[in-house]
Amino acid sequence: MEIIINLERLALKSLKTYYENLDVAGKEEAASVLGGKAKAIAQLQQAGFLVPKGFVLSPAAFEISLNFVERLYENSLFVETFQETSLQQDEVKIHRLLTNIQLHKTVKLELLYSLHRLCPNGELVAVRSSAIAEDNVQHSFAGQLDSFLNVPLEEVAEKVIAVWRSNFSDRVLNYRRELGLSAMPKPPAVLIQRMVNATVSGVAFAADPVTGRRSVAVIGAVDGLGNSLVSGETEGDTYHVDRQKNIIQRQIIGEQPILNDEQILAVAKLVREVSNYCDRPQDIEWAIEDGQIYLLQSRPITALAQISDPDGIFHIWDNSNIAESYSGVTTPLTFSFARRAYEEVYRQFCRFMGVPLATINRHNDTFSRMIGLIQGRVYYNLLSWYRVLALLPGFTVNRRFMEQMMGVRESLPESIITKLQSASWQDRLQDIWRLVKTVVGLATNYFLLPRRIRQFYQRLDKALQASQLNLEDLRPDELAAYYRKIESQLLTRWDAPLINDFFAMIFYGVLRRLTEKWCNDESKTLQNDLIGGEGNIISAEPAKRMREMANLVTVNREFAKLLCDGSLTAIRQAMEQLPQFKLLYQQYLDKFGDRCLEELKLESPTLHDNPLPLLRAIGQLSLSPSPSLPVSASSRKTAELRVRRALRGNPLRRFVFNWVLKNARCRVRDRENLRFERTRVFGRARRVFVELGKRFYALDLLNSSRDIFYLEVNEILGFIEGTATCTDLKGLVAVRQAEFAKYKDMPSPGDRFETRGIVYRGLGTPPQPSPPAGREKEGVSQCYLQGIGCSPGVVRGAVRVIKDPKQIVGNDNSVPLQPGTIIVADRTDPGWILLFPAAAGLLVEKGSLLSHAAIVARELGIPAIVSLPGVTQWLKDGDLVELNGSTGKVSKIN
Repeated sequence: MEIIINLERLALKSLKTYYENLDVAGKEEAASVLGGKAKAIAQLQQAGFLVPKGFVLSPAAFEISLNFVERLYENSLFVETFQETSLQQDEVKIHRLLTNIQLHKTVKLELLYSLHRLCPNGELVAVRSSAIAEDNVQHSFAGQLDSFLNVPLEEVAEKVIAVWRSNFSDRVLNYRRELGLSAMPKPPAVLIQRMVNATVSGVAFAADPVTGRRSVAVIGAVDGLGNSLVSGETEGDTYHVDRQKNIIQRQIIGEQPILNDEQILAVAKLVREVSNYCDRPQDIEWAIEDGQIYLLQSRPITALAQISDPDGIFHIWDNSNIAESYSGVTTPLTFSFARRAYEEVYRQFCRFMGVPLATINRHNDTFSRMIGLIQGRVYYNLLSWYRVLALLPGFTVNRRFMEQMMGVRESLPESIITKLQSASWQDRLQDIWRLVKTVVGLATNYFLLPRRIRQFYQRLDKALQASQLNLEDLRPDELAAYYRKIESQLLTRWDAPLINDFFAMIFYGVLRRLTEKWCNDESKTLQNDLIGGEGNIISAEPAKRMREMANLVTVNREFAKLLCDGSLTAIRQAMEQLPQFKLLYQQYLDKFGDRCLEELKLESPTLHDNPLPLLRAIGQLSLSPSPSLPVSASSRKTAELRVRRALRGNPLRRFVFNWVLKNARCRVRDRENLRFERTRVFGRARRVFVELGKRFYALDLLNSSRDIFYLEVNEILGFIEGTATCTDLKGLVAVRQAEFAKYKDMPSPGDRFETRGIVYRGLGTPPQPSPPAGREKEGVSQCYLQGIGCSPGVVRGAVRVIKDPKQIVGNDNSVPLQPGTIIVADRTDPGWILLFPAAAGLLVEKGSLLSHAAIVARELGIPAIVSLPGVTQWLKDGDLVELNGSTGKVSKIN
């Protein structure tokens, strides 16, 4: 080892003997002595693979020789240059030294002695580079340094010098710059091996480097030496071998294959054995001499790192409606909480629908993967949703309704749908029996649903009663126990919302079909008009309360101005003189204090934390004229009249239609109201974790109380309860904060995309948004856009493109919404209700007829259109448009 690392002496040793004698630390240090290629060869030789005999000329040989030349030129350039990271200085001198370099006499003697021991009969050798960075996992440096084959012994010294010079060539220096490496490379080792007198040789990959298939080995073969194949000068035969040892593909360039089947399988076996030994797929060079397969070289297949395996498990990710609840980057705490909630509630859903417990347990992995976190953003794992739905009878019909409710723009390919459905006659027979049981269960749940909803509200109110506990006074272990209680009483008993959602999906879908078939609703607007104007939807109540408070303030212009730009302290002081306003304000906070922008994200500050967004919205609303009366009521009456005319003379159809309509209205109304209860549960969970953040910060476990949002639920509770696997919470938070900061700067992976195998590999470049429908080419002004009309009415006005609602309310730099403005947004969430009262219309890029924006807009009488791809790019602030909330068409106005 001393000889190897001592730069004053030349290191020449048999590879296998040298490497076997190293300890663990020595093997790590060997990389700097042997270089990447020789180190790999030494390890493989030690492992028993058949490698040509040879030895390594270490970097010490180069340094001894270069120092000798330096002394001739009387300068110390070598020491200075190799401490720099750039070749900008003294390039002329370093090139002069390399031009004149020659082997030191000690190196010559050692090299000659070692060569004659290796080749006593004067056999030819291979002289190959082995730079430190060569053949590593990140960068292969393939073909960058010179190597020489069939070298006579008397020419070895000359070729060694040529390898050294190639290490500092312009080609290598440019390659390093492209990779972001330091400009000055370290001196290379030189690997010298006996030449294999090959009859056949080539390369082999343990995985297909083009497609990324890890189960397929790819072999290239040529007659004689394989250097021409490696360099690309000649083509050879190509063979593909799968894991079952089947030769699945052959590309033969000549009349006869170069390798027979036995040889093909032997090379495939070799590359896979080498890969198993190296713990990663390898790219090897091989040669056959006298029937023996020699391993000449091995390096990792670096191209695989970012390529997904096309044979891997298939996933479809879609953010559709879920982006309404979890927009942008979401913290680990929120995702871990939401994932657990989705898992539990849909297990319950299947139990309520009569799915056998054994069947549910067989699909544990499906329930645990209902949603995913991709680059910090929450997505539906669509196949999991379809698989859950496929557990129920009538999958073919139900999936269409589910797609409507979720706002999925693109259905699954029929090939996947077929796999999810029952195939054999036994399965179909069993499905019929399950259908009978499910129908009975549905009927029971239908009649029991009103009682379930009442009981759910009672249970929720009891569990969340504020007077029971003062969270600020609880110890960390008491807070953890309280969270466990909430989880057991609420998250695992979400029966009423689940059953109601299912019936909303069914009745809403049936209503749509009936309006199309029985009422000839070709424009597909009738269903919308019939659903709107139901009333008693809690999501519309905040807007009405805000308008009531704004009306109180209208006569007090001084207080209205204070609401718009005053401090919270000043507003609260002035509020003391307005008892009626203060009462309404406090009642609003008591009921809707958890309803904030991005309210389901636990990290979002609520109105309890910062009520300024609410106060600002009320102030701005008080300075604008009152909106016109909702048009939904009149549209609803017109729609009902149209239905009566269409069904005149068919009392049976009229009875069925009215029954479906009544249930659709009730279920959609209760769906929105029950979603508000979800807000309350999330709000209470948020308060628990905020308090735990304060306790952890007080114990110096975190650098800030808000760092708690970068931990997962089980990590927080596990730290308290003794089941944590990592107790360095500050370190864990720091890693996640750095990672999620990168996600915020990255573009979204897209609204819908597919992955194979490892989800976080091979995501690729996110798809670019499609241009709006009707756009002929770039640079041509588009005059209209077609979406889904969700709230009737026609309105004209200027638009305001809102990417962040805090632009309007929420901070001191907010620019208020002007009266009569039409809001344009990528998506909305319930917290946007602060903006709706002042809006004349609503255009949303994403969403469905049952999204929160659609339901609230209908109740408030705001003309609205959802599912407008590209609208936020098509329009800019100040553009004049006309929107028709019935037809879903929006047009630009000159």
